Amino acid sequence: MNAQGRPPSVVVGVDGTPAANAALAWATEEAARRGARLRIVHGLGMPVVIGAYGASGNFAVEDLRQAGYDLLAAGAAYVHRARPEVEVATVLAPEDAPAVLLNEAGHGDVIVMGSRGLGGVRAIMLGSVGVRAASHAPCPVVVVPNLEKPPPRRNRVVVGVDGSESSRRALRFALHEALVGGSEVVVVHSWQVPLPADAESLSADDRALHEETFDRQSEEVVAGLLAEVVDDRTEHLDISAVRTQSNPVDALVEASREADLLVVGSRGRGGVRGLVMGSVSQGVLQHSTVPVAVLPPESGDE
Repeated sequence: MNAQGRPPSVVVGVDGTPAANAALAWATEEAARRGARLRIVHGLGMPVVIGAYGASGNFAVEDLRQAGYDLLAAGAAYVHRARPEVEVATVLAPEDAPAVLLNEAGHGDVIVMGSRGLGGVRAIMLGSVGVRAASHAPCPVVVVPNLEKPPPRRNRVVVGVDGSESSRRALRFALHEALVGGSEVVVVHSWQVPLPADAESLSADDRALHEETFDRQSEEVVAGLLAEVVDDRTEHLDISAVRTQSNPVDALVEASREADLLVVGSRGRGGVRGLVMGSVSQGVLQHSTVPVAVLPPESGDE
C-alpha cells in the first residue's frame, strides 16, 4: 500500500545502530500518542551491494536480506513489548535508507531517524542517488539524538519562529504535537540589532532606540503568527513566548533543554540547502540534546 492509500503513519528507519534504536523508541511513543500505525523500514542499499560484489555477490545479498528481516522482526518485537496497542508494519526494500524513507512517507506522515551526523538528513532533504525526482521530504522529519537513556517526559514543545512561511509550518506542527501529547508550547523568537560599521560612535540613547525598535518588531512577529495560526482546536493550549536578543541557535538550544521536542522550519531553496551548509537548522541539529523536528517546504500543514 503506498503512502497515499493508507492512514497517516510514523515512519522510522532502523539499521541496528544505537542511534536507530533511539529513533525507534521515540517513534514508538509518537505513534502511541497519535494513535497512528508505525512503519519500520530498512533499506538494503542493493545497487551498492551488487556493484561491490558483482554477479558472485548473491550469497552476500541473501545474507543482507536475512539480516534486514531480522532487524525488522526485532524492531516489531520491541514495539509489541513497549506499546502493544500500536499497529506495526515492516518494510524491507532494495534501495538505500534515505530512498526507502522517502518512498514510504507521504503528506500527513512523520519520518523519524537517528542522528548519526547529517548524512541521512542531507539525503532526505535534498535527494540522493536512486531517489525519485523528489527534492524534499513530503512530511516533517524528526532527528532523535543518541541518548543512552531517554529523559522523562517534560510535556513541553519548543518552536522557533521568524515570521516566515516556514515558521508558520513549524508553529502549526508544534501546536499539533502539543495537542496529541498534552504539552505546553514555548515560542522562541531571537533578534540581533544590526549596528553600523562605526557602532562605537553611537550614543547610549541611539543604542537603546535600536534595541527598542527591534524588540517591538519581535513582539509583533510573535503576536502576528500566533493570531494567524492558533485556531479553535489549539486556543486552549498553554502557550508562552521567549523573545531574546541572542544568536538563534543558542536561543533555541537553551530554551529546549527541558523540552520533549524542538521544532524548526526549513525555507526551501535557501533554508533546505542551509540545513547542511550552515543554517540555523544545522546548528540546532548539531547541538540540541532533544529530538528536533524539521519542517520541509513540501510538508504542508498536516
